[in-house]
Amino acid sequence: MVGTEDTVAVMGAGAWGTALAKVFADAGGQVRLWARRPDVAEQINRTRSNPGYLPEIVLPDAVHATDDPAEALDGLTTVVLAVPAQTMRANLQSWTPYLDDGATLVSVAKGIELGTLMRMSQVITAVSGFDPGQVAVVSGPNLAAEIAAGQPAATVVACTDSGRAVALQRMLRTAYLRPYTNADVIGTEIGGACKNVIALACGMAAGVGLGENTAAAIITRGLAEIIRLGVALGAKGATLAGLAGVGDLVATCTSSHSRNRSFGERLGRGEEMPPVPGSTGLLSTAEGHVVEGVTSCQSVLALASSYDVEMPLTDAVYRVCHEGLSVTEAVALLLGRRTKPE
Repeated sequence: MVGTEDTVAVMGAGAWGTALAKVFADAGGQVRLWARRPDVAEQINRTRSNPGYLPEIVLPDAVHATDDPAEALDGLTTVVLAVPAQTMRANLQSWTPYLDDGATLVSVAKGIELGTLMRMSQVITAVSGFDPGQVAVVSGPNLAAEIAAGQPAATVVACTDSGRAVALQRMLRTAYLRPYTNADVIGTEIGGACKNVIALACGMAAGVGLGENTAAAIITRGLAEIIRLGVALGAKGATLAGLAGVGDLVATCTSSHSRNRSFGERLGRGEEMPPVPGSTGLLSTAEGHVVEGVTSCQSVLALASSYDVEMPLTDAVYRVCHEGLSVTEAVALLLGRRTKPE
């Protein structure tokens, strides 16, 4: 199978991978969409839909699904990695033999790897052996269902190679999605990894009946935590004050489409925390959608600790998800902290 400059491989047919496949096709490209399950690939090709994730969306004919990674990657120089953060390493290890040496690898996964505490771009360069300039990150206030429905949105393409960033910007631009570029990969990734944790906190607060004042305080103080960690790692404060930081945080903390916020709300209403599978570290909803924040709170907190960065909201979420603390106890713990200047 021969690839072209305008053909993109999207590796992962979850909600965001499917939405991005539609975006690339709507922008004029051809898309090979890799699905882990053969039945999902077959259904997409037969019905032009992926009902398990985006049931109301009709995919363009330019999207072709396959469960064969070799077929998806053959000859292509733009590869979008749309798998959960904690499975990135294992998946990429199996895909690396099929990658073109000059390819641009695009991470859309939001998380910090357990154990290594690596950002996704670091995992990608370590596994693939590619130069860091070949790795880009796409992140922002990008709820998959809304973008797939064609609602106006903006996103960030971060890459230290400006030429690759601009090329991706062109490939993603549609009438409804406006991509911006920057070179701050660290800030873009930290914003995306941390916002899911703060969204869990917002959901928990809503679940116990707390209102808008509480939500505003959680979002604002959550942003302060994210900026502290990002700056300690070398990120630019302006990045975290933009789409990849505060923009993504607000969308994820306030939307009913956010899996992390919705899951936090269920915990706040008194549902028990289900066990997190030890084999993957990933918690999925009954519908099979991954709740990244449950794992991210663990790895983000460990990363913050290694840089001596204080993240009390993240710590409270971690205690609820992994140490059995109740949501009401977590709220009391946060309110009981010593007062200090903002």
